Amino acid sequence: MINAYREFWTKMFSWHATATRTQYWVPLIVNYFLGGILVSILENMQGHSIEDIYTVGDLSTNLTTRIVMIIVWIATFTLKARRLHDTNRSAGWIFIDLIPIIGNIWFFILMILPTTPESRWTLNQSNVN
Repeated sequence: MINAYREFWTKMFSWHATATRTQYWVPLIVNYFLGGILVSILENMQGHSIEDIYTVGDLSTNLTTRIVMIIVWIATFTLKARRLHDTNRSAGWIFIDLIPIIGNIWFFILMILPTTPESRWTLNQSNVN
């Protein structure tokens, strides 16, 4: 579990590999909970929403939060591509998630499919340097 989360950050720019279900779901769930906890702590410390900017400190908190969100989004995007590779699909299937409701459901189904042994991408993200 810890290895899956570490690989999420260290393999952030690995496109030509695969990611198993565990390597996909563990970082997603951990980031979801960590993000919620950190945002709650920041909002309690500030006394208002992160989106509200009243001082220079609020501005720096808001900008830092946005930068972290972009970095996590990039790492998650490449992780989705690797997970799709593990099911022998191209990364272009990520765009099905843009279709409201049906696309979201179909993308979720793609993410829970088992590993395909005859995938075009033979290298797992654990083996990529």
